[in-house]
Amino acid sequence: MDNYFLKTFLLSVYFLFVTITGFSQGKATKKELDENRKKWDTPAWVDTLKNPYANNLARVDSGKVIYQKLCSVCHGSGGKGDGVAAAGLTVQPANHTGDLVQAQSDGSLFYELTNGHAPMPAYKTSLTDKQRWELVTYIRTLKPKPKPTK
Repeated sequence: MDNYFLKTFLLSVYFLFVTITGFSQGKATKKELDENRKKWDTPAWVDTLKNPYANNLARVDSGKVIYQKLCSVCHGSGGKGDGVAAAGLTVQPANHTGDLVQAQSDGSLFYELTNGHAPMPAYKTSLTDKQRWELVTYIRTLKPKPKPTK
């Protein structure tokens, strides 16, 4: 019973967060986020995970080094999903600059890096928790900067 209550509570918090932050305003829709969560089999509790290196510039640099070594071959050096291996994959690599990735929680991205989803490998045993959080921190910097309004 307690487990059911916790899951229900966390799902409620998640949906409230999505509603309040207005993802549907030109960003990934709630439906798109839910479909992605289902595709990756991502549990709701991952949204409670906090990135210990959020906005830490030293960790951004470390994450960039890892990203260029491991991720850029599929996701491209700029994170748009256009790496040299992308054309040969049956599943297109995620665009890390796009709304769908940027609208996900840090915990969700950490979960995806940890567990993988074919053809993306799982990095649970090959990268430390710290390195995976550094990747999440770097991926956040790939969000396009808003264009100045006149």
